[in-house]
Amino acid sequence: MTRYSLLDLVPVIEGGSVAQSLANAADLAQHAEQLGFNRYWVAEHHGMTGIASAATAVVIAHVGQATSRIRIGSGGIMLPNSAPLQIAEQFGTLDALFPGRIDLGLGRAPGSDQRVAHALRRNLSSDANEFPRDVVELQSYFADDGRTGITATPGAGAKPEMWILGSSLFGAQLAAMLGLPYAFASHFAPDALDQALDIYRRDFRPSAALAKPYAMAGFNVFAADTHEEAELLASSQQQQFVALRTGNPGRMKPPVPGYRASLPPQHAAILDHALSASAIGTRDEVARGIAAFVARTGVDELMLTSAVYDHQARRHSIALAAAAMQELPLAA
Repeated sequence: MTRYSLLDLVPVIEGGSVAQSLANAADLAQHAEQLGFNRYWVAEHHGMTGIASAATAVVIAHVGQATSRIRIGSGGIMLPNSAPLQIAEQFGTLDALFPGRIDLGLGRAPGSDQRVAHALRRNLSSDANEFPRDVVELQSYFADDGRTGITATPGAGAKPEMWILGSSLFGAQLAAMLGLPYAFASHFAPDALDQALDIYRRDFRPSAALAKPYAMAGFNVFAADTHEEAELLASSQQQQFVALRTGNPGRMKPPVPGYRASLPPQHAAILDHALSASAIGTRDEVARGIAAFVARTGVDELMLTSAVYDHQARRHSIALAAAAMQELPLAA
């Protein structure tokens, strides 16, 4: 059976608070653990009023305290925003607190706009194109091999599972070269998915971390007891995506009946394309959508995301998604 995991952007809804979003994250991670999800990831975003996971390592620790078995980690840490030593210390601490459960997914995007990136870095001399060097430096801190001349404490000897994340061919090439698992952000940027997976598998070099390629892809799920209800749930994420693409990001809005049909044709086309790696509907409909995506991509694991306004409806959505994943051989 294909493994399934959960990406949570820790959404802040209209009328809600950061405190409630963080409480919901812990509850959702517990729920995912009980449903058989393999890992629970949060992502680093900054300067966004609708996302509460900016202090990513802190949120991972919060979720770790609420769970006992599920792997927890980042999807991802935007490495150009931080010195590799800082990330080694943070994830070395997490590994000490939750041994054998920590994932460190690494990306090279800023997770913000250029104005916020400047505030984070104080200057922009840290180039995202230095990302491969930074990844290797980070590996050196964990290995404590002496190449940096510095011992990371915590960090030295820690064994978080490192991943390379991406939405282009660059990450696929780097993951293959370093022999690391690879995750593609097809849940919002599907264009290069098939080519990136081909490159990763073709060029993969076995490493001490991984003997053969291991690929994961993002996939949106909006599941409910009826198709109409699922379509309604999906409209909150659709509104958020359109707001982001039109320069008006904010907190997650309540669902709106008929939202997709109300959009101008150009916005509807952009939305349909960007969120094409999605399944909306009942458990059976979601199972068929997932089965088709897995058959097409051959991924080893799916990173599901279900950005739903109402927390209880979101819990039910991921429960239906888990049931769909467990029935995947039958659905195919």
